[in-house]
Amino acid sequence: MTYDYFYGQQAEMFTFYRVPKVLFTEDCFWNVSTDAKLLYGILLDRMNLSARNGWLDEEGRVYIIFTIEEIKGALGCAEKKAVKLLDELEKKCGLIERKRQGLGKPNLIYVKNFISGSVERQFLNCQKDNSGVVKNTIQELSKAQGNNTDTKYIDLSDTDPFFPSGFCGKEADGTDEFTRYYQYFYEQLPWTI
Repeated sequence: MTYDYFYGQQAEMFTFYRVPKVLFTEDCFWNVSTDAKLLYGILLDRMNLSARNGWLDEEGRVYIIFTIEEIKGALGCAEKKAVKLLDELEKKCGLIERKRQGLGKPNLIYVKNFISGSVERQFLNCQKDNSGVVKNTIQELSKAQGNNTDTKYIDLSDTDPFFPSGFCGKEADGTDEFTRYYQYFYEQLPWTI
C-alpha cells in the first residue's frame, strides 16, 4: 500500500495521544518499556475526560476506569501483556495506583502526577553551550543539543481542528458538530464547477 504525503495543514486533521517527553529523557524512567509509556499517555488522555465528567473520589482526586479489555483493544495486545503493563506502571515506576472496588467491579485507576521534582532537573542536565560564546580548546564536538520541540509549544497546541480542547457539544454561537465539519471541509477542499 502506498500512502500520500501531508500537505499544508492536513496533519492537524488527527487527534493525538500525548506521551510526556520526560518519560523518555529522565533517568528515573529508563527501565520503563515503551509500551508502558504509551499506555500512560492513553491513561492521561482518559484522565482528562474523567476530570471533565467529574469523576472525583472523596478526596478530590481524579480517577479513571479503564478495563483490561479496553487496554487490549487500545494497544492491540493480549490480556497477559495488558496486565503486565499495568503492573509495570504501578509497581516499577509508580505512575499509577489501582484501587480495587470488589464485587466484580473494575478497578479505579489514579494516574499520578510525576512532575513535582523532575522539571527542574530537566533544565539542569544540559551543557551551557547552546547560547553565547563557547570556549572549546579541543577539536571535539560537544554533546549536541537536539531539536527542542518544547520551544515550538507542541505540547500546548490544539490538534483537533474541529473541536478545541474545551468543546462541550455546541459552541456559544449555536454551531453544532455537522456545521463545524461542513464549514471546515468547504474551506479546505478545492471546488471546481
